[in-house]
Amino acid sequence: MKLLKIVPEIYKFDTTEEFANFFNIGKRDLILTNEFLYKPFLEKYADGADVIFQEKYGSGEPSDEMINKIIKDMGNKKYARILALGGGTVIDIAKLLSLKYTEDSLDLFEEKVPLIKDKELIIVPTTCGTGSEVTNVSVAELKSKHTKKGIASDELYADYAVLIPEVVKNLPYKFFVTSSVDALIHASESYLSPKATSYTEMFSIEAIRLILNGYIKILSKGQNYRTEIIDEFVLGSNYAGIAFGNAGCAAVHALSYPIGGNYHVPHGEANYIFFTEIFKTYARKNPQGKIKKLNNVLSDILHCNQENVYEDLSKVLDKLLPRKPLREYGMKEEEIEIFTDDVIKGQQRLLVNNYEPFSRQEIIDTYRKLY
Repeated sequence: MKLLKIVPEIYKFDTTEEFANFFNIGKRDLILTNEFLYKPFLEKYADGADVIFQEKYGSGEPSDEMINKIIKDMGNKKYARILALGGGTVIDIAKLLSLKYTEDSLDLFEEKVPLIKDKELIIVPTTCGTGSEVTNVSVAELKSKHTKKGIASDELYADYAVLIPEVVKNLPYKFFVTSSVDALIHASESYLSPKATSYTEMFSIEAIRLILNGYIKILSKGQNYRTEIIDEFVLGSNYAGIAFGNAGCAAVHALSYPIGGNYHVPHGEANYIFFTEIFKTYARKNPQGKIKKLNNVLSDILHCNQENVYEDLSKVLDKLLPRKPLREYGMKEEEIEIFTDDVIKGQQRLLVNNYEPFSRQEIIDTYRKLY
C-alpha cells in the first residue's frame, strides 16, 4: 500500500531575490504571472525571460478559452522551464503549459490527447489556499460545457514548489479568506478520504490546526494580524495540498463545481457553501467512524462539544466569510436536479473519495437545503 507521494522538491525563501538567484532565472524561461506581482517581485530579476500576464487573457478562474489564447501567443518557441508566480488560476494554467502544446485545451480535459510533459515547472504560490504547488491536479472552467472539470495526472506535478511568504502578505483580505478556507476544506476532506493514510492524516491535521488557530487569532486581534502569522497559513496550505494531493477531495468540491462554473463564484467561497452541511450529513450517516476523530480535533481547537462542532465551526467561518444561499448567486430552483446529474456524471473522480456515499437524492437534498 502506497502511504505518501511528494513529487516536487519543496523550497522556502524569505525573498524573491533569494529565489531568483538560486534558480538562475533567464532566457529559455517563460514566466506566467500577473503584472501586479511581476513589477514588485520579479521584474528586476527576470534577466531575459519571457513574461506572460495571465490577466491579459481574461479575468477570474481559468477557462479552456483563456488557456487556448495563451498557448497561441506562446507560438512555437521552445522553453526549458515554466515559472508560475500567482494564485490558483496562474498555477493551473502553468501546469498545462508545461505539457506539449495542443490546439485546444478542451481535448486535454476530455482525454482526447495524451498528457506529455516536456518542460520543467517551478511554482511559487501567492495565495494560501490551493496547495496546487504540490498536487497533480489542474482545474478549469469548460465554457462550452458550462461546468468546471479537473485533470489529475502525474504529468502535472511541478518539479519545484517554492514557498515565499513575502509574496502572500499583500493578499487582499477577502482573497486571503477564500483561499485559506479552501485549504481548510482540502485538509478536512482528505482526512476523511478512504485513500487517506497515517502519513496524509498527519499533514491534514497539522493544516487544520494551523489554519483554524490562525483564524481564531485574527478574529481576536483584527484582519491585519494575518500578515504577522502569514507563514502559518502558507505552511498550512502546503500541508493541505500534500494531504489532498495523495488522498483526494470529495463531495464538497464536487457539488461546488457547477456553482463556480455557471455563476463564477470564487472557488474557496463556492466550497465553503457546502462544507459544513456535507460534513453534518457525514456525521449523521456514520457518527462513530473516522469523523469522530476529526470532530475531536475540531472541538479541541474550538473549545466546544463534539455534538455542536459544525455549528461552532460555521460561526467562526461566517465571521470571516458570510455564507449566502445558492439563489443569491443566481442559481435557479430547476437547476437543483440538473446540477445533481451533472455532478454524478462528471465528478466521480471526487465522489469516490466521500467518507460516506451520497445517493442522488442526498445530493438533491443538499442543494435544496442550501438553496
